[in-house]
This record gives sequence, structure tokens and C-alpha cells, in this order.
Amino acid sequence: MAAAPKLTLDQLRSEIDDGTIDTVVVAFTDMQGRLQGKRLHGHFFLDHVLEQGTEGCNYLLAVDVEMNTVDGFAISSWERGYGDMFFDLDLTTLCRTPGAPHSATIQCDLTWLDGSGAVAQAPRSVLKAQAGRAAALGLTAYCGTELEFIVFEDSFDAAWDRGYTGLTPANRYNVDYSILGGDRVEPLLREIRNEMYRAGVVVEGAKGECNLGQHEIAFLYDEVVRTCDNHVIYRNAAKEIAARRGQSLTFMAKFDEREGSSCHIHLSLRGSDGAISFADEAGSHGHSELFDHFLAGILATMREFSYFYAPNVNSYKRFQPGSFAPTTIAWGHDNRTCALRVVGHGSALRVENRVPGGDVNPYLAVAAMLAGGLHGIEEGLELEPAFEGNAYTSGRQQVPTTLQEARDLLDASTLARRLFTDEVVDHYVNAADVELRTFNAAVTDWERRRGFERL
Repeated sequence: MAAAPKLTLDQLRSEIDDGTIDTVVVAFTDMQGRLQGKRLHGHFFLDHVLEQGTEGCNYLLAVDVEMNTVDGFAISSWERGYGDMFFDLDLTTLCRTPGAPHSATIQCDLTWLDGSGAVAQAPRSVLKAQAGRAAALGLTAYCGTELEFIVFEDSFDAAWDRGYTGLTPANRYNVDYSILGGDRVEPLLREIRNEMYRAGVVVEGAKGECNLGQHEIAFLYDEVVRTCDNHVIYRNAAKEIAARRGQSLTFMAKFDEREGSSCHIHLSLRGSDGAISFADEAGSHGHSELFDHFLAGILATMREFSYFYAPNVNSYKRFQPGSFAPTTIAWGHDNRTCALRVVGHGSALRVENRVPGGDVNPYLAVAAMLAGGLHGIEEGLELEPAFEGNAYTSGRQQVPTTLQEARDLLDASTLARRLFTDEVVDHYVNAADVELRTFNAAVTDWERRRGFERL
């Protein structure tokens, strides 16, 4: 298969010189999974930023979704003066910006200006720390993310002006796997696929999903940091491309009372030399002992690490019985009622985490899976038997049902504090507190409809 086209630094220099590229996006991923950064003129980037780097305010890792400055974050506050962080360019992420033919994008790690090292709370730093743990065991982690979204015929501005109510979905009925239904949205989906390929990402394909206007575009698995880098580029590009077409789309975990949007994460390990480490034809079900320990670790830590899989109040509304979103912490072979689904065989053997929704921060979710799985390997945790049947009605331990529950589990987890450090856990516990305070102070349409006249 032909490799997706890559943009080299020499090509970038050449295309800036001849005017093909005039803008370079320098960005990082924030707590909410959004790209934040700057658009720089191409020649300014080459003459100044490429060698010297650039900076940005550290409040970008200490705000809510509305970009409000909030209290409680150790790394950034009015008392600390809201200083800067250094954007440490990762030139291996250089790519053409999807949907923007005259632009290139480079993603960054965040480091402190005093030279003390990485900003540990940055999502990319959190994942790289866990990837480093795997490397210390002679292992390399690979993953793929399956991200669903709902497309609307209304523009983003029109959706905002209408309070995100009464929107027209791109499909009026369930188009799960429907070729006809997919064709209704194909102009948008095709552009997203092709623009991501132009950005150097290997595209698998697109398919319809169950909710009205719901679709999924999938990409070939890659090393975990690279996959998450691609994920956030894709999520941002899909919105920008839809906006230019006068359409909108959402990655909300639960937009309405119908099916939510998931982000299933497929994860596997290989030896640092590429050797297969999960499969063993002589082992139970073709699993290696290492695979069983790894899966047991993810299972054992799932409740404590749930915040990293479901970071918003809305995330938990997706977990409904019979919805293909899991409610039960169990694993099974090709069983979509379980939180963890084991699929594939041989070199393709992997675990699929079905808990995350479309709103997930991929770096944090994959880091949580890796942290739990490596804990299982290090401690030699024993894997329980595969669950068979309908996990929704099993009466077994459940996925947390609210953000408050997940927040409390993370805060109290001595294991999370050991594997991620106190500074990381405290940072994201505070992020959960901010989200909960804001939600608890809000008056919703549901309350008005029930209480305006009838109460």
C-alpha cells in the first residue's frame, strides 16, 4: 500500500519560498482535547521560530471550556502572574494542514521557561510518560481511535444562534453501514478523508452510524502518541471543513436522547523490535501471558481512571443499557456489551475500550489504558474469565454514572497518584471540580420546561 504523503522540513522551506505555503500553525492540545496555538507567517516561522521556538500563556492549561480563568490550578493563577510556557516544536508532526492548502501544522510539547522540564499536566506529556514506562519494559504501544460525530445541515453560527435546538441532521433516519445513507453526506466525508490523507494520515474509510446524521471516519493504527496527534488534527479539521461548507458537526458524547457518539480505542503492545507480544497460539484463547496481565490491569483500574475516559458531565449520559455504550466493567471476546472487547488474533490481537465518547481527550484516555495495563504486567494481575452473554443485565460492577463519582474515585486513588503523580491527578481533579461547579450552577431547558408553568 502506498504511504500517505509526508511533508518534510526541506519541502516546507521550498514551498514557503515559492509561496505555496504561507502559514504555519504551531499548536498543542489542551485539557479539553482542543488545538491551541498560533498561525505564523511562513517566512517569520523559518527565520525566527524554527530555531528559537515560541511561547504561550500557561493559562491555556488552566481554563474551562469557555476559556474562563478559574481557581485551583497549581501551575497557573493570578497569584503566579499567568506567565508563559515554551512551545517545544516536534518536527516529526509536521504536516499539511487539512482543509487549508496554503498552511502547514506542527504540534508541540510544552516545557517551562526556567528549563525545569516538561509541563507534566499537559495531555501529551501525560501520554509520553506512560509510553516511556512501556519503553522501559521493552515495549511499544500502538492504538487506533474510532471517532463518531453527528453532522447537521445548519452552520455553526446558525446552531449557536438557535441555542443548538431544532437543528436539521444530515440524515433523517438510521444509516448504520448504509451506503445510500452515507452518500447523502459523502461530499463532506470525502473532503475530510482526502484532506487527512494529504496531511499524511492513512485513511481506512467512512461509515454511517445509528443516530440521525451520525458518521465515523477511521484511520490506520499507529504508535500511540502519533495516533493521538492525528486524532486531534482530524477533530479540528473536520469542524473547519464542515464550517466552510455551511454545515456543522459535533463530537458530544450525548447530543440527544438517541445513540451517543463514541470513541472506541483499540490498543496493543509489541516488542521494541516489532515482535508480537500479545498473541501466543499455545496460550489461553491465543493470548500471551503478557496480554492477560495487561488486560487485567486495564480492567482493575477502569473505575478509578474513568475520568480520563469520560471527562465531562455530558459524557456519562451516554452510558445507557442496550445502547452499545457500556455500563458494565467486564471483558469479553467480540462482545459489544462489555466495557472491554477483545478482537483480532495473531498480530492483530488487541483490546478495544468502548467506554470513551467522542468528547474524550485521546492522550489522557490512552495514557490511562497504558498506565492500567502496564500496572497489570508489573504486578502480574490475574485475568478473570471472559464474560459471555449480555453484560448489561449481569449485575456486575458498573462504569461510574456521574462525573462526580469519577472525580471522587480519581481523587482517592493512590494508584493513580503513583502512576500519574500527585501534580497530574490534582490538576485534573480540579478540572472536574470546575466542570461540576459550572454545571450545578446552570439552569437547563429541561428545568424550564418542567417547572415554568407546571411546578
